[in-house]
Amino acid sequence: MTSSEKEKLKKVIDDQIVVLKEDIKELQELTKPIPLDASIGRISRMDAINNKTINEASLREKKKLLQRLEKAKERADTKDFGICTKCGNEIPYGRLEYMPHTTRCVQCVG
Repeated sequence: MTSSEKEKLKKVIDDQIVVLKEDIKELQELTKPIPLDASIGRISRMDAINNKTINEASLREKKKLLQRLEKAKERADTKDFGICTKCGNEIPYGRLEYMPHTTRCVQCVG
């Protein structure tokens, strides 16, 4: 991988981190407890609880992805960045551009 490709990937990582942090902030607002004294109907309360559960799952996934991206950002300056942790081959640039947090090539994932 060239140094310019590595710099592009660092920018992709930084951009994705910024977007994820905004998404996480929004989801944290959506997952706040539903007050019992809120005057909504029984069906609406059930819908709100269901939506809260879905948003909590999404929040957990986004937090995991944020951690993986932050680790990728730390690895970006090492010589092992872009190298499959299983087989040792270079991970294709296109895969890293799409999933900069990945640590394995396509053959080793499947």
